Amino acid sequence: MNTAILAAIPSPPQGVWFVGPLAIRAYALFIIIGIIVAIVWGDKRWVARGGEKGTVFDLAIWAVPFGLIGGRLYHVITDWPMYFGAGKDPLNALKIWEGGLGIWGAVALGAVGAWIGCRRRGIPLPAFGDAIAPGIVLAQGIGRLGNYFNQELYGSATTMPWGLEIYQRVNGAGALDQMEGVSNGVVLTTVQPTFLYEVIWNLLIVVLLVQVDKRYRLGHGRLFALYVAGYCLGRFWIELLRSDHASLILGLRVNTITSAVVFLAAVAYIVLATKGREDPDDLKSRQTRAALATPVSGESEPADSGESSTQDK
Repeated sequence: MNTAILAAIPSPPQGVWFVGPLAIRAYALFIIIGIIVAIVWGDKRWVARGGEKGTVFDLAIWAVPFGLIGGRLYHVITDWPMYFGAGKDPLNALKIWEGGLGIWGAVALGAVGAWIGCRRRGIPLPAFGDAIAPGIVLAQGIGRLGNYFNQELYGSATTMPWGLEIYQRVNGAGALDQMEGVSNGVVLTTVQPTFLYEVIWNLLIVVLLVQVDKRYRLGHGRLFALYVAGYCLGRFWIELLRSDHASLILGLRVNTITSAVVFLAAVAYIVLATKGREDPDDLKSRQTRAALATPVSGESEPADSGESSTQDK
C-alpha cells in the first residue's frame, strides 16, 4: 500500500459553466467578488477615519478600470512569449477572462486612477490607500480562488498530504481543453498548492494590518506601505515554489525580483513617511470643506467694536 500521499486537495472539475452561449467563469466571478468586498469594506474604513460615506465607491470608478488594465499589461509584458512570436495569437493578450493579472501592475496603475479621483475630490491619496489596504489584500486572496478553479499558478510536484491534484479536462468532443473543459477524473500530477499558500498569507496580512492600525493609528500611506511590504515578503518565497512558465532575469523569475525591489521601497517609505494620522477634516471633499467654511445664509457679521454707534450731531 502506497502511503506517500495520505491525502490530497482535489481541483474543481471545471472552471467555466455555460448557460446557453453565456460563459460563467469562476476566475472573473472571484475577481468581481474581491473588488466588491474591497470597496464596501474600504468605504466603511474611510468613514471611520473621518471621510465621507460613498467616497471609495466614487473613486473605484477610476481605480478599478485602471487597475485591471495595469494588471493585464504587467502580465502580458512579463510573459510576452505566451502571446507573441511564431505560432502565437497576439489577440489572446486581450482575453483577460482566461486569467493573467499581475498584482504590481494592478496596484501601480490602479493608484494612478485613484490619484485622478482623489485630485478631483481634493482628498489625500495616501489616506485613501490606508483605508483600502486591508480590503485590497483580502480581495487578492479571494481572487486567488479563481486560479484554483483554472488549475493554474501552482508549484512543483509534491508528495505532501496537502498536495493539489491537477486533473485532465476535456471538452464535449472529448478533446483536451484545460481551460474550458470538464475533468475526466485523470490526475495529471499532484503539486504544491501555491494558490492556497497565498490565500493564507493574505489573510494573515489582513489581520496584521487591522491590528497594527488600531494600535498605532498609522496614516499618510504608511499602512498601505505595510500591506505592500507584507505581501511582497510572502510573494517572494511563494514564487520560489512555483513551476509554471515565467520570464527569467539572471535565472530568477521576474516576480521574484519585483517582490524584492518593491519590498525594499515599501520599507523605506514606512521609515521615512510622515508619522501619525491625517486630520479627519482633511479627508472631507473639497466641496464639503468649502461648504463648512461658508457662513450660514442670514447670519450677520459681528459689529466692529471700534466703530461708533452714535450719529454726528
